[in-house]
Amino acid sequence: MKLRIGLIGLGDQWQSMHRPALRMLGDRFDVRAIYCNVSKLAESAVSEFQADPVDGYQALVTRDDIDAVLVLENSWLRFHPATAACRAGKAVYWASDLDFDPIRDREFKNCVQDSGVAFMAGLPRRFAPATLRLKELIATHLGSPRLIFCHKRLCLEDAPLKRRDQITRRGVEGNLGDDSRVDPEEIRARMTRTELMQLIDWCCYVVGERPLSVMSANHSPEEAADYQALSLLFDDASSGRGARKHFTTGTPAATSNGSSTDSVRSNGEHKGVTAQVSCGSYIPAQWQEAIGFRPPAAMQVCCENGVAFVDLPGTLVWFDDAGRHQEFLEGESPVGEKMLGQFHRAVTSLVRNLSGLEDAFNAAAILKAARTSLHEGRRVDLGDLA
Repeated sequence: MKLRIGLIGLGDQWQSMHRPALRMLGDRFDVRAIYCNVSKLAESAVSEFQADPVDGYQALVTRDDIDAVLVLENSWLRFHPATAACRAGKAVYWASDLDFDPIRDREFKNCVQDSGVAFMAGLPRRFAPATLRLKELIATHLGSPRLIFCHKRLCLEDAPLKRRDQITRRGVEGNLGDDSRVDPEEIRARMTRTELMQLIDWCCYVVGERPLSVMSANHSPEEAADYQALSLLFDDASSGRGARKHFTTGTPAATSNGSSTDSVRSNGEHKGVTAQVSCGSYIPAQWQEAIGFRPPAAMQVCCENGVAFVDLPGTLVWFDDAGRHQEFLEGESPVGEKMLGQFHRAVTSLVRNLSGLEDAFNAAAILKAARTSLHEGRRVDLGDLA
């Protein structure tokens, strides 16, 4: 079945991810309409895909020749395009901002759930060839994870200026070019939150469960700190699985008793999985050479029978009793193709799948609990997460 789709925004990853994927998947997707405020980019895409230019997202989602909508850009519109698409009965692929608030944005979540349409959030780390291969090795050679180290080094000093230009160009902060109301620190904090949510979801996906508790530490008390670290505790990945639901395709995790943290402790010792997640922007943008110097592995996983080092998208080095094994997976399908292929299956399947929505809100709830941990100076139990 060929899906007739409309594009809302083209975003920073249009040229590198979404455009090549749509070209390769021309047998599954037919781009019918495009709404984008960047005129030159819109004209190029309209010409390439022989699509119709549209003046607004409302006009796009109400077209009869549209089956699904791809929201590919962060903007001041936030959830309005996705909400309009759901109310119009169109499936939604969400590659926009993942900076969800589990309380404030509950109305949006309920709207998607009540609409009956398919919804997929863009979580690219899950679909990276190195991640998929790591999951295979955990099941076959390495055994269950015990320790996970996941760090992202960001360069955000100049990011607020770039984001500010994007925002003021759309007119959300007043007149064109008037950036006096744009707070660079808020933009920086929002980008860091989004990155941390992606890392949290990545760890949950690799472990296969939701964490039981979280503890947070920042370099400074401000939300836009230049370094933030989280410690996530998971249940034992190799035992006791019958007592709790798995983190697979967004199924909420639950414990069999009221104290989830106690369930993974025996004689005061934690026997489950510990994930250390950190995100930092502590190197100024002008030190370009320093930013790329000896970058840490995107993920390091210590398992029962070995250890693996992951560099996205397609490099994996792992060690076991036999020694070192190095795999380069560049020949695999690109991440964009895998994600859009999964979206096509979600839309055409008879079984509705809202895993991306559930998992994104789960990561947001964990991050919100981490902020509580930071302010109160204690580990926060996640057993009551919805």
